[in-house]
Amino acid sequence: MSAPPLLERIGIPPTLKWGFAGLLVFMIGDGVETGYLSAFLVEEQGFSEGRVALVFTIYGITAAAAYWFSAALSDIWGPRRVMFLGAGIWIAFHVLFVAGGIMAHNYPLLLVSYAIRGFGYPLFGYAFLVWITASTETRRLGTAAGWFWFAYSAGFAALGPQLANLAIPLIGQLGTLWLGLVVIVAGALLMLLVRDPNGDRPTSAVDEKPLRSLLAGLTILWQRPRMSAGMLVRMINSIPQYGFIVFMPIFYTRELGFTLSQWLTVSSVMFVSNIFFNLVSGILGDRFGFAVVVRWMGGAGCAVTTLLFHYLPLTTHSYAAALITSVLYGATLAGFVPMSALMPTMAPDRRGAAMAALNLGAGLATAVGPAIVGITLPLFGVGGVMWVFAALYVVAALLTLVLKVPNSQAAEQIRA
Repeated sequence: MSAPPLLERIGIPPTLKWGFAGLLVFMIGDGVETGYLSAFLVEEQGFSEGRVALVFTIYGITAAAAYWFSAALSDIWGPRRVMFLGAGIWIAFHVLFVAGGIMAHNYPLLLVSYAIRGFGYPLFGYAFLVWITASTETRRLGTAAGWFWFAYSAGFAALGPQLANLAIPLIGQLGTLWLGLVVIVAGALLMLLVRDPNGDRPTSAVDEKPLRSLLAGLTILWQRPRMSAGMLVRMINSIPQYGFIVFMPIFYTRELGFTLSQWLTVSSVMFVSNIFFNLVSGILGDRFGFAVVVRWMGGAGCAVTTLLFHYLPLTTHSYAAALITSVLYGATLAGFVPMSALMPTMAPDRRGAAMAALNLGAGLATAVGPAIVGITLPLFGVGGVMWVFAALYVVAALLTLVLKVPNSQAAEQIRA
């Protein structure tokens, strides 16, 4: 018997190889602006900080809604059409945002166009995740999900900001925004090379009514309570990440005495660690079980490393300690990657609805994380917030005890 192709051996479905490449390139284009856009709008374009904050707040709301829509619409239309819908929204409203909002200095148009553009990247990226779950056998699904998060995070958090770092000295900040558009178009075009037929098929039953299918990501939460537990685990996974944005830069610079550059390095190291361990976590999920990895590496691991992330730098005032704990937190955070494989495996007959519920949890975290900080930080300080986050991770670990796949699916996962 001949050896399987290299891509298959490393866990990438060969029919989706161009899809992973397209996702990586698309997320590079989406991540180009993340490191400088807010400062550019305030310092170079003269918009007030309050107005810019409102822009990003509404953008976050629309993006959170799109997390859910990406899977819900894939149930009706198939993932490929949803991906191109997302790409089309991103391209059209980015042009309006830059040309009509920024260059014409039209704040209402800037606000509206950027908000609608927020639907773009989740529809593109998360619909591809649905496509992966539809095209990958269960025993390899954890590794495939790891590759998804590797491409997604590497593009958005690592390569996108680095492209901006190289481009801004050459073409300026406004020119770099146009460069992001070019990269987005390139990523979308790569998707035309994907020939996998599952991308064109609705993930719901053929005779299911569109409205019912659209709401399935919500109704499945009470029809199958384990889906609610899975959604909560996914939400807890991201709550601290969005909470850290609110107070960690201030804590590291004002209370610990590090420079802003040092904090940014600590944050970057966390993302790099997470990107690498996304692959490791997916492989471990295929080997030992999705829920087991989420429970121990994700839930229990993050509970410990969250507290280390606070107390070790606080007690030592050591920059090296801050870097080490950042690496550890990024690594354990990757332990939640198998959730992307576990949820659709728990409901093989309703994969799209399961993914919609999973994505809903991710979207809710964008609001719940900052809200927890807003409530607990004035009462208990940074240490109190970190204990709340650690406790939530313990809850996530306990919730995985009810996340079980059907026996036939479990047997398939552990077969060699």
